[in-house]
Parts: sequence; C-alpha cells; structure tokens
Amino acid sequence: MPLNIPDDMNYSVYNSGLSEYRQPENGAETVRLAMEHPIGTRPLHELAAGKNKVVIIASDHTRPVPSRMIMPLMLQEIRAGNPDADITILIATGLHRSTSRKELVNKFGKEIVDNERIVIHDCDDSENMTFLGTLPSGGRLVINRLAAEADLLVSEGFIEPHFFAGFSGGRKSVLPGIASRETVMYNHNSSFIASKDARTGVLENNPIHADMLFAARAARLAFIVNVVIDAHHDPIFAVAGDCELAHKAGREFLLNHCCVYAEPADVVITTNGGYPMDQNIYQSVKGMTAAEAAIKDGGIIIMASECSDGHGGKSFYETFKAEDDNGIIMEKILSRSPADTIPDQWQSQIFARVLMKARIIFISSYPDELVREMHMIPARSFEEAFDIAIKMHGHENFSLNIIPDGVSVIVNPGRRV
Repeated sequence: MPLNIPDDMNYSVYNSGLSEYRQPENGAETVRLAMEHPIGTRPLHELAAGKNKVVIIASDHTRPVPSRMIMPLMLQEIRAGNPDADITILIATGLHRSTSRKELVNKFGKEIVDNERIVIHDCDDSENMTFLGTLPSGGRLVINRLAAEADLLVSEGFIEPHFFAGFSGGRKSVLPGIASRETVMYNHNSSFIASKDARTGVLENNPIHADMLFAARAARLAFIVNVVIDAHHDPIFAVAGDCELAHKAGREFLLNHCCVYAEPADVVITTNGGYPMDQNIYQSVKGMTAAEAAIKDGGIIIMASECSDGHGGKSFYETFKAEDDNGIIMEKILSRSPADTIPDQWQSQIFARVLMKARIIFISSYPDELVREMHMIPARSFEEAFDIAIKMHGHENFSLNIIPDGVSVIVNPGRRV
C-alpha cells in the first residue's frame, strides 16, 4: 500500500537490517549447508540410522516458513540414513484451526502432500495425547502421541522476534506447536504474559521460554532446521542441529541485524509484515507490540493488516465486544489463576495493554463495525488513516515513527548508548 508523507514532516523509519543483508548462497543452498554443518549434534542422516518411526514437526498455515525448500532436504537426509523409515509430517497447529489441503499444497507442493503421510495436530484430541511430566511452571506437559512415541523427533521452522516468547522457532515446535490445549493455556497464563521478561527478543528469565525449552527436551526433540527469512520469505540464514544450541546461533544472527532504537513518537505506523502473518486481527497484535515500544503514552498507532481471515479468535473477539473498558478487561485477565486461563487470553491481555497505551487506527478489509467492536478506528488506506490521525491529534505537527514490518524488528525505546 502506498504511504505518502507530507514533504514538511519529520519522521524516522525503522527497518530490520535483514532488508540489507545479502547471503552468499541462494536459499536452498543456505539450508543445505546448515544441515551439512549441524550445531551440537551429528548430521540428520546419522541420527536417522536405525530409527524407524520418524516424526517431522512442520509449521502450519499461519507461518511463512519456506517448507517447499526445507522439507525435501529433510526427507532426503532421513532416507539417506534409513531408506525404510516410517516418516510422518506432523503439522504444528498449536491452538490454531486445522490446515486445509489447499494450504498444505501451497506450503509443501503437491508431490509431498500426495506422497507423504501428513497428520494435522489437534490440541483437543485427548485420545492421541501423552503426558510427559510437569513443566517448570507447574503445568502438565501433554503433547501429541505421535511425537512422544517417535524413535526420532525433528522439526523445521523459522526464527523471528516474538512478542512474548522472545523468539519464534526451535523449542516452540513442541510447545505450543504440538501440545494439548491444557498445556498451552497454562504456559500462556496472565502472570507470565505480564512478566517484564516476556518480551520481544528476551529469553533470560522469560518464564514462557523456560517451559517451552523444558517441553522440547522432554519430547526428545533431536534436530531442528530453522531459517531466518527476508521480506520475500526467502531464507537468508539457516541453522540446524540441537534445538537449543542451533536456535541460539539463529537468535544471535537476528540480534545483530534486527535491533532498532526508536525515540517514542506521537504517531507510529506499522504492519504485520504481509501474508500470511496478517490474516487476522489476532496475529496482528504482534506487529502492534513493535509500535507499542516506539509510541508515547496516549499516542496514535496506525496499523495496516489485511485480515482476510477475520478476527482470528472467537474468545479474543468476544472479550472486546462485550466490554468497552480496556482497564476492566485487563483486571479480569490478571485475576485469573494459571489453571483458569481461557482461550486467547494472552492475546487479549497484550492487545488490551497496547490499547491502554495508545489509540489504534486499523487499516484492513475487515468490516468497520467489527473493527470498532475491537476498540479500534477503521480505515481503508494510509491516506484516510493519516487524515484521522491529524484530526485526533489536533494538528499536523506531530512526531512520526514508521516501522514497515512490525514483526521483523526488536524495538528498544530511546537511542543506542
């Protein structure tokens, strides 16, 4: 979407350094080289030797993982170690809706969908779950039985800044990826979400991450292939190997390229990075948190997100439709114990936190009335949103920060020292 800034307006643009990074190899070669030089483990073909039941955890339709590129290489490596391996691709939907066949074909290509065994995780299918112990938080760790009973459990995915787990990828394939609803809900409890350490780019003392890493180890996640992608969703960096050590190498790459230092402004413009991350309002909260870190108290956030899939969470939507006061919503959420966590509560909590700090003008294809029910102001273009922001602010003389892709940066308030 075009964004035309008045000539006399001062503004700052904050882009991830990934937009300027140029890898020496193409995407497929980047992944292949990472798999040939795993971190903290033997190569995948060696791990697969003698292992009959192999499960590959794969991301679902909400994640822009270049699985068409990664999955064939993983299948090839596994079969090089054991040509007769019984391989299952397990789609890590977490608490998301089921992935459609069309989405699977778009993700993997028709050949893999037609010829490989693919199972879509269902967090409510208790008959196909296994209890693995107690999480550091005290919650019960219950995961998909296929993964728990695998002789070899591996995963693919991508690493990006994450608004409460610190970073995506790695251990997240297990929790929340293939965990039960009970386990995910406990891990996403209000006190953990409220922690100052449950923030973008933070893992140290992050209670959500601690549970996730424990879950990956308990599930015996033996090998990961994770990529960092550019704006076109092409791999520009890849890691493979141990779910903690390889993931750490990917995180360090991101920290070197994705941190920006922004002086808080009156108005912040951002997006959720385009499809597939902008399919609904639920996912769009992630991009909003980048703006939250770059906005003054009482400021205005202009958020652009297509939302072709609607609000993205029934409970999430109903929470805001039923109550006009964001402060009351927050009080109710914070009063719930971990065991009483309700669906979508974590997203509602973070969304309410953003709404309590700033007003949000929401550019989408979502019906205006439904946007208002979500406590936001609807718009259809940046031009319309700009006009609304000027009227809300009272004049055109306001400071402006622009974050073209809110899910690709780690925003630190203030200047680098």
